[in-house]
Amino acid sequence: MHEPTPEPPAVVLVHGAFSDASCWAGVVGLLHADGLTVRAPANPLRGLAYDAACLRSVLRRIDVPVVLVGHGYGGAVVTEAATDADNVVALCYVAAFGLDAGECLLDITSRFSPTPAADALFSAAVPAPFPADADSELYIRRERYLHVYAADLPPHVTSVLSVTQRPIARCALTGRSGPPAWAAKPSWYAVATADHVLDPTAQRFMAMRMAATARLVDASHAVPLSQPDAVAAVIREAAAWASTGRGSCHGPRHPFRAGT
Repeated sequence: MHEPTPEPPAVVLVHGAFSDASCWAGVVGLLHADGLTVRAPANPLRGLAYDAACLRSVLRRIDVPVVLVGHGYGGAVVTEAATDADNVVALCYVAAFGLDAGECLLDITSRFSPTPAADALFSAAVPAPFPADADSELYIRRERYLHVYAADLPPHVTSVLSVTQRPIARCALTGRSGPPAWAAKPSWYAVATADHVLDPTAQRFMAMRMAATARLVDASHAVPLSQPDAVAAVIREAAAWASTGRGSCHGPRHPFRAGT
């Protein structure tokens, strides 16, 4: 009798601040070419607890194993949402926040050297109460967007991105994470070595802390757009393990290993 073939995973891509799901367009095309099922839901960017609850509602509607991927702030959201999502079998972080229990985004950014993003943001009041009591939201100044967020993309592309950016609620920066999903699920990490939003040293620190398999990518924070092949390669590794290697509850656990 033949053993049942492992069910191929679905890949769920979660964008971060100052962006939307279209940032994954190149990555989605590459994963589709591999025959993978992909979803890229909207991340509300209204606060960690609220955003994680919205993502959990998406995950509950998926009846196959999931490789959950987060970019930037989206990493904090997947870390929070995947803790009690049994169908999430692997996590991927793309220049992303992998918070530990009780941490917030500001705890990470204040621990390392300030990035150019620190003085490139401005806040705007919101017209009515939002979930998680978001009373103001943050944008990157248009004239700083190219240097801060996407220095490796052509100016004609960043000029469009700068005027279509999705703001993040200020309260999302201080939302405290619960027990981290990466403590119980295998993780992969794409470190953007030219990132001016999230310090690459902070990225390496988080990748090491979660014992992730890591790939160093010479890219800005806009790495899903500027280096979709490298990002897709990291996700493929996680999907391959999800398809063939789920023999233990924790999966591969090993020290930080930098790939090329």
